[in-house]
Amino acid sequence: MPNAPKIITRKTPSRRRESLADFSFSIDQLPEVKHTALREYHRSAWEAYQSLPFPTLKDEAWRRTDIRGLKTETFSLDSDNQLDSPPERFLNPIVTDEYRMGQIVSGAVKPAQSLDPSLAEQGVIFTDFHTAEMEQPDLLAGILGDIVLPDEDKFSALAAALGTEGVLLYVPKNVIIEQPLHSLYWGGGENMAYINHLVIYVEDGAQVTFVHESASPNEDEGNQIFHDGIVEIYVGRNARLNFVELQSWGKNVWSFTRERARVMGDGTLEWIFGAMGTHLTKNFSDIDLMEPGAMARMSGFYFTSGDQHLDHDTQQNHMAKDTTSDLLYKGALMDESRSVWQGMIYVAPGAIGTDGYQANRNLVLSKGARADSIPGLEILADDVRCTHGATVGKIDEDEMFYLLSRGIPKTDAEELIVSGFFAPIMARIPFEGVQTRFAEAIREKMSER
Repeated sequence: MPNAPKIITRKTPSRRRESLADFSFSIDQLPEVKHTALREYHRSAWEAYQSLPFPTLKDEAWRRTDIRGLKTETFSLDSDNQLDSPPERFLNPIVTDEYRMGQIVSGAVKPAQSLDPSLAEQGVIFTDFHTAEMEQPDLLAGILGDIVLPDEDKFSALAAALGTEGVLLYVPKNVIIEQPLHSLYWGGGENMAYINHLVIYVEDGAQVTFVHESASPNEDEGNQIFHDGIVEIYVGRNARLNFVELQSWGKNVWSFTRERARVMGDGTLEWIFGAMGTHLTKNFSDIDLMEPGAMARMSGFYFTSGDQHLDHDTQQNHMAKDTTSDLLYKGALMDESRSVWQGMIYVAPGAIGTDGYQANRNLVLSKGARADSIPGLEILADDVRCTHGATVGKIDEDEMFYLLSRGIPKTDAEELIVSGFFAPIMARIPFEGVQTRFAEAIREKMSER
């Protein structure tokens, strides 16, 4: 694995008194693996989890997200918990109408996985995380903890320690996968905890499209469900990864994820993220551009209602010269919901020729809704181009008047305006199925008004 310079990321090292009781999980629930390095990875992560405090409102990265309502002592890791099969719409491919090359279904459902034999013959590995620890331990041991450190915060440490579900996708050098791979992580039940780990490793010259969705039924918010996850992504030299990540958790889910991608020279990452569910989300998404020519584009979509709280923390790290990043997050908010976006473009010393862009646009549809948008730049090199912007606004009264004057009902007029607001995000998504899913989400949200 290439040696990477040390990157300073947002952590929560504070040793203040914890505001929450510890989870009821124990060391006996660590994964049973024979591989020494994997066993040590889980054990050291557990030790980090025990030593780290829960983040509080005094920690900069968390001061706009209050997690004191999380009922930590009530959650259970029940591997026998199985729900009815997910709705068919979650199992259907959404990036193409053509043949899907592989699929993994896991979580609170009977597990299933498939991979086209032609890909297996080329050395592609697409399997669930537990199987990967049993059958691909050497490969996994060389990746885990290299991109996302287990001790970055208490939730990351817990996910590294107890994560037994998830996906390993490994694409060997120069292998091009024409059709998408898909995985669904399905949850639900009473006071359940879901902890998963995604590892995506795309070797030099390889290409793949991977769609991952997390989902659950909408249940009573009094029945909290806890989700904790890690996503580690590696894109090799001259490689390309299209990663579509959809979060469709029910509104009783509290979700915490730490995600990071490392992109090498002339590699390309297209990262599309859609958030439509949960009661509370805290998501860290970082991109590290490690060598000249590395390029990444992030496109984010979110739509909140009720008392939902979504907090996205993004970081674009330009560690080498002539790298490019482009981030656009757009969200709409209704009722008493709240969104938080904190973004940072970091340019390392000597990273000349950097081209970095970030923007966050918010449309507030109700008086009680609130959007906090905090862009940032840290530039330690000359001869760079870095721009950022953030807006929070309401529906334009002139636009509404124009549509109403043409005889369009108010509810239809509002939906048209909201759809137009999201049009720039839709234009960045090359998959019609994903655009359709987002359009359906907009209609569902607007029907709640």
